[in-house]
Amino acid sequence: MKQRAVLDTNILVAGLASQSGASFALLEHALLQRFELVASPALWLEYEAVLKRPDIHQLHRLTDGDVDDILNALAGVVIAVKSHFLWRPQLRDPNDEMVLEAAVNGQASTLVTLNVRDFTPAAGHWELALLSPGAFLQLLEAAS
Repeated sequence: MKQRAVLDTNILVAGLASQSGASFALLEHALLQRFELVASPALWLEYEAVLKRPDIHQLHRLTDGDVDDILNALAGVVIAVKSHFLWRPQLRDPNDEMVLEAAVNGQASTLVTLNVRDFTPAAGHWELALLSPGAFLQLLEAAS
């Protein structure tokens, strides 16, 4: 059975900023459908907005068209989920709520983030594994 995971926005930022890291490898694994990528419309819109911010452009050096192409490719493999907001707030940062909601509503087993500590208070309640990109990549590679 494939892992089902949500990628925090910071994973996309890191993956597009460097092709040598675990975050980039996870984007490749998502496109190859080696795990089930889950996202809500709200999270998808955040991906786009963040990746197109001027300060983030300086990191990845992609045009808005390049970002659109990458998101369109990922859209072809993503499992879209509807979010329910009945149990907010769970986290200190309101911007993290949509990431957690996508994971819970999408029945993800894993939330991949560079900010594991930010999600720790709610993860146990939802039986959600919080993994860094490197740890999730190792899990995927061990399963294949």
